[in-house]
Amino acid sequence: MREYLLTLCVTAAVTYLLTGPVRKFAIVAGAMPEIRARDVHREPTPRLGGIAMFFGLCAGLLVADHLTNLSEVFENSNEPRALLSGAALIWLIGVLDDKFEIDALIKLGAQMIAAGVMVVQGLTILWLPVPGVGTVALTQWQSTLLTVALVVITINAVNFVDGLDGLAAGMVCIATAAFFMYAYRIWYSYGIEAAAPATLFAAILMGMCLGFLPHNMHPARIFMGDSGSMLIGLVLAAGAISITGQVDPDVMNLFSGSERNTVHQTVPVYIPLLLPLTIIAVPAADLILAIVRRTWRGQSPFAADRGHLHHRLLEIGHSHSRAVLIMYFWSALISCGTLAYSVNSASMWIVLGVVFLSTVGLVLLLLPRFTPRAPRWAYRFVPPRYRRHAVAEQPEPAPQHTHPDSERGPEAADQEERPKVGAGLTVNGATAIGARSHPR
Repeated sequence: MREYLLTLCVTAAVTYLLTGPVRKFAIVAGAMPEIRARDVHREPTPRLGGIAMFFGLCAGLLVADHLTNLSEVFENSNEPRALLSGAALIWLIGVLDDKFEIDALIKLGAQMIAAGVMVVQGLTILWLPVPGVGTVALTQWQSTLLTVALVVITINAVNFVDGLDGLAAGMVCIATAAFFMYAYRIWYSYGIEAAAPATLFAAILMGMCLGFLPHNMHPARIFMGDSGSMLIGLVLAAGAISITGQVDPDVMNLFSGSERNTVHQTVPVYIPLLLPLTIIAVPAADLILAIVRRTWRGQSPFAADRGHLHHRLLEIGHSHSRAVLIMYFWSALISCGTLAYSVNSASMWIVLGVVFLSTVGLVLLLLPRFTPRAPRWAYRFVPPRYRRHAVAEQPEPAPQHTHPDSERGPEAADQEERPKVGAGLTVNGATAIGARSHPR
């Protein structure tokens, strides 16, 4: 565990330290696109944050290669090299897109080629545990098609959710933390060396996200861009493919009996990892809804709009930070609930806990509909949106001659400081519409 934590810390430190110089480079290079209709931020912000994340990935792999226990991963498996090859290709395409706006079909083709590069070097799904059937071996074509499909879907799911400051990096970090705990459990508790690459990938991915988040939290100083979102999506997919399609469930020997019975009993453990979409369920749901919404309107599935889940949260009155925290909450609930269910699927407390937390999440979604109003004596201690407007409480006074500030009472000054109804503020002071309080 200490070597995994060291790798995580080195990756986070390199990513964090390089993000500042990368931001200056992005400004000089002109990687600051104009504000688009679907954008939430109000000022041009540099992209290319994926450059720092890629060098953090390289630093993590380099450190792990020189550690005693983790060096065996590079000796016994070619998966780290396959990941680095695919990541370099997808990162290069992302950098070019952040600067020159590459066509969506070209990016899709590059994603498929990056997935194919990993398949050629051995990072692929060899078999699938199917409940009631057993372990099903895949042919070469089936393995390639399924691996490429999982990589492309995961990359685009993460890319679609990258719409608010700190949203994609935080959600992927939360989901990867749950994935790391499960992969480490298989590697350490059951002694299955085939799970070591996935555990290493998860530790490095957490370091990439944690190192970038301080620069990307609202108000963000730099965006990861497609070079970052596609990169972390590929790393997440690589870890899920490694542990799902190359770890034989019968090796765990959790239950006695036939192989078919073993696979049937271990369904709660392996089905959640069969598709990485169950780990990043919120981005996957956003991806599916976006495709259905755009094709229903006769548009291309890759056409941009303001119908994503985070846009909906802003429209109903959530602030930028609250919308991000709500998405964090749902990501943690789904990923950690899946992890707990995979450990002990027979516990009723897990089900009750997930139901209770889901209720809490639904209440949080409705909070803007029930904005509390503070009493007058507490106006100095609460934000303006919680104050009762003076216009609604008191009749408009008769016009009077202007007086110096020293002759006006404190009540008149207080009324002028309060925001007026219809002054451009949302129900809950959402920063998507109101002007930013401080520039970058």
